[in-house]
Amino acid sequence: MKNNMNSKQKGNITELETMLAFLKLGFNVLTPYGDCERYDFVVDANGKFYKIQSKTARTDDDGASFKFNCRSCNRKDGQIVHHKYTKNEIDYFVTSFNNQCYLIPVEECGDDKRLRLLPAKNEQTKGINWAQNYELEEIVKNW
Repeated sequence: MKNNMNSKQKGNITELETMLAFLKLGFNVLTPYGDCERYDFVVDANGKFYKIQSKTARTDDDGASFKFNCRSCNRKDGQIVHHKYTKNEIDYFVTSFNNQCYLIPVEECGDDKRLRLLPAKNEQTKGINWAQNYELEEIVKNW
């Protein structure tokens, strides 16, 4: 991957990777026309529709965890405006990291979401969100 890509290009790649992950699991994926919805795509799970927002993950320096932003950012009247996503707008965030996709319910997210791959160096265990608990293949088994 080219290092000089802008955030929109990186986001497009994440969106395509995550849509492909759903397709490989046998789900139909629907995309809205234009770029004006709060969700990136919809997954049809046997007639039940889930609104999905994809977000690009970034890792910590030590590779023990990764996180993604759970809000959008745009300009209005020359000012940067941040907007958190709500349950009325989307059902899940999806991200990919190291060729694995993760699906996280919107109500479990704040301004960002960190998923841990390795134990914390300070041995903290309380409040940890383990990445393995959000693997796409496991979450969609309950659909």
